[in-house]
Amino acid sequence: MRILARAAAFATVLILAAEPATAATVLRSFEYFNLNGRTAADLDRELYRRGPVLQKTGQRHPGMTKMRFENRIKYGSDGKTCRVVDATITVHAQVFLPRWKQRRTAPADLAMIWDTLSADIKRHEESHISIARTAASNMEQQIKSLPWRSDCTVLRNDINTLTTKLMKEHDLAQIQFDKVEAINFEDRFGRLLTYRLIREFGKTP
Repeated sequence: MRILARAAAFATVLILAAEPATAATVLRSFEYFNLNGRTAADLDRELYRRGPVLQKTGQRHPGMTKMRFENRIKYGSDGKTCRVVDATITVHAQVFLPRWKQRRTAPADLAMIWDTLSADIKRHEESHISIARTAASNMEQQIKSLPWRSDCTVLRNDINTLTTKLMKEHDLAQIQFDKVEAINFEDRFGRLLTYRLIREFGKTP
């Protein structure tokens, strides 16, 4: 996998919590995996060897985000009907990113390429989190909008059905985002590198 030479593959592991609920709050945690190398080839090899593993495929990736949706719902009942009083969904995001140990002593050209790539990896993972936040907000609103039901058991079942449907839509949105990013990686990376060169040195490659 030639990360610095060609398109990088990115992945997000999406884990749906057992119970439904809502709140468009994101709680992030970060973990870094160290890379050792002096050349672009070294970094390609290190990313292939040390990148986080996507369980579904068993393949390693330069960055990854594991997400869990934690749902909390408050119900109200008058003995005859049941309604949603409040719904909150919290997205727990665990982000895995690369860290190059020799960055400070690297040649300027390689350091710039690495900085451009690592920034794009982080942006990519943040975009996954943004998609999840939007999905959580939508889920929260739709759950709150559910009409009264005859009892809370019926309402819980309806929420489970709705949550499952919306999570499938969310998963598809994440997959589509990855596909578009992979297709556009080389063009995007070239533009980012050109912009950084202009910003740093006032010239294009």
